[in-house]
Amino acid sequence: MQQTTTLIVGASLSGLATAACLQRAGIDHLIIEKEAQVAAPWRNHYERLHLHTNKRFSNLPYRKFARRVPRYPSRQQVLDYVGEYQAAFHIEPIFHCEARSIRRADEGWITETPNGPFYSHYLVMATGAFGKPKPVTFRGMETFPGRILHSHAYKTGQEFSGQRVLVVGFGNSACEIALDLYERDAIPAMSVRSPVNVVPRDVFGVPVLALSLLLNRLPARLADSISAPLMRLLVGDLARLGLRQMPYGPLEQIRKDGKAPVLDIGTLRHIRKGHITLYGDIDHIEGRTIHFSDGRAAAFDSLVAAIGYYRDYAEIIEVDERRFGDLRRPLDKQEYFGGDNLYFCGYWVSPTGQIREIARDAKKIAADISRKAAFSSR
Repeated sequence: MQQTTTLIVGASLSGLATAACLQRAGIDHLIIEKEAQVAAPWRNHYERLHLHTNKRFSNLPYRKFARRVPRYPSRQQVLDYVGEYQAAFHIEPIFHCEARSIRRADEGWITETPNGPFYSHYLVMATGAFGKPKPVTFRGMETFPGRILHSHAYKTGQEFSGQRVLVVGFGNSACEIALDLYERDAIPAMSVRSPVNVVPRDVFGVPVLALSLLLNRLPARLADSISAPLMRLLVGDLARLGLRQMPYGPLEQIRKDGKAPVLDIGTLRHIRKGHITLYGDIDHIEGRTIHFSDGRAAAFDSLVAAIGYYRDYAEIIEVDERRFGDLRRPLDKQEYFGGDNLYFCGYWVSPTGQIREIARDAKKIAADISRKAAFSSR
């Protein structure tokens, strides 16, 4: 059995950030990763992907993006940054090493892997809040002769050039995929089931994240009411586009539902111009024809389901279920933070940017482990 003071499960952004912070604190640690490279989720994302948060607030601890990188880095620029980060901190994960099960043992944790068990006094879960794509299930989908895929498998709109493609969902990925399809000469449409909140990525040339940082100090409902007139001015009337507005604002959405609002990067403009058609929820599929709950029907060649992911961390670790509910809050407000020497990095969906939150989480986790380790050594 391999032993280490701290075991980090996952070598994407959260795992790398935690490893760098533990290294700075002089804490012995190992990091395991089921894939063959770091940042595997970023390598699998669609090609057009850009950060929706600006680089100033999207760097990991102790290392900024290079000045040559634009305000909103591309997927490849993020991967380049991650590679530089790994090299700068000499982070060497154990690859092809998947955590199959994790259980409490004595004062520490035993993590079972194909490489054998690991015993650690501290455990950091850094596998991310969204690990397993939700299954794509629509009534009658077996009759559809075209391609149906989860957005996880989508790479580029070039594969769909000339096709009528339905994107299911209206989150950030769905909206950018619809843009990518249009830019690659496909004919995109979107099926939207639920009410939405949409905010501009920039407000008069200033990243909306800067505004969120100011408003985040206020109660969510109050902050949303203050920003609502400006959002209506910049975004316009969603109802006129065929979208339903959520009954509460974007900050309250994050804190209540754990989901981020849509940061508009041009999708609304193309909807207004008729380049992207909106439909309601899918009722059923009959051959190439997709029938919608609003009574309309249309023929499509392909379907991309941007329907989200399961939070699958609960499947491998044996802890009280209340620990997982606790992850819907920031670290400072989590009741179980560090309890039993267990930590979760990067699981809370933050109104001030996910990568920024990962960096903050990693520093707090390393500081808490360092404090405990110093106390236990006395």
